[in-house]
Amino acid sequence: MTSVDAWKQPPYLNPGDTIVGISPSGAIKDLDAVEKAREILRSQGYNLELDKHWNARYGYLGGTDEQRRKSLLEALTNPNYKAIIAVRGGYGAARLLEEKDWEAIFQHNPKWLIGFSDITSLLWKLARVKIASIHGPVLVSLAKEPEWSLKRLFNYLEGHPLPPLQGQGWGNGQAQGWLLPANLTVATHLLRTPLQSSLNGVILALEDVKEPPYRIDRMLTQWRLMGAFRGVRGIALGRFSGCDGSANSWTVEEVLRDRLGDLGIPIVSELPFGHEGVNAILPVGMKVILDGDQGILARV
Repeated sequence: MTSVDAWKQPPYLNPGDTIVGISPSGAIKDLDAVEKAREILRSQGYNLELDKHWNARYGYLGGTDEQRRKSLLEALTNPNYKAIIAVRGGYGAARLLEEKDWEAIFQHNPKWLIGFSDITSLLWKLARVKIASIHGPVLVSLAKEPEWSLKRLFNYLEGHPLPPLQGQGWGNGQAQGWLLPANLTVATHLLRTPLQSSLNGVILALEDVKEPPYRIDRMLTQWRLMGAFRGVRGIALGRFSGCDGSANSWTVEEVLRDRLGDLGIPIVSELPFGHEGVNAILPVGMKVILDGDQGILARV
């Protein structure tokens, strides 16, 4: 495994700093949620500035590819912005990464990027050059987080340690590795593309939404056929919201156990992250220990 200092941590924040909201994926639908998020950030002492294209629309996308690329570039290079939060997920972030030497841009302008779901594409692109980021709420879901989850986010942004998360252990002891969270569907489409982060020595954290069990099965079978789990040291499973099928189907939990339970590595399920519920932050690139016996995900 590479050394601890191989991952670059962006500068931590201080109250009074400005966080910029951008829309790298889908078009915004809930304007009220953005204003609620602004109030939450203000209550923590932060300013929220929305990029000029944050409310653009181009079909189902939050603006044209060129608009969204410009927004990402401005967010990264403007020295007034100390962190970046995605306004929402949806679809489209991977399209931004077809052009430009983003790896060099990321390396020269390391800032905390916060988001999940479709934002997995950006988190994994950052992970390819070992720049830490945050798998966590997007702007429109921020107000739905309970107080402890919000505290977890802001404490981490300011450099404070994170408490462990408790889930349901499946056994196989403990493993240490670099935390690599993802939406399963998005990550599956990134496999063996230039956006895929290294999977060697990682604790993989997966969640998904509204995918029936047979599709979860199909994606995990693809990972198995590609040998993508070979370097993975443990798997942390969050919420698979709305992923149960018909009465004649396996449940999503049965599929997860069938496709993952024989890998011989620690697995912990029912951790509090993902869609449609608490989405506790998971720092991408943090050195963690996954305890498959006790059901705990903790920082080393």
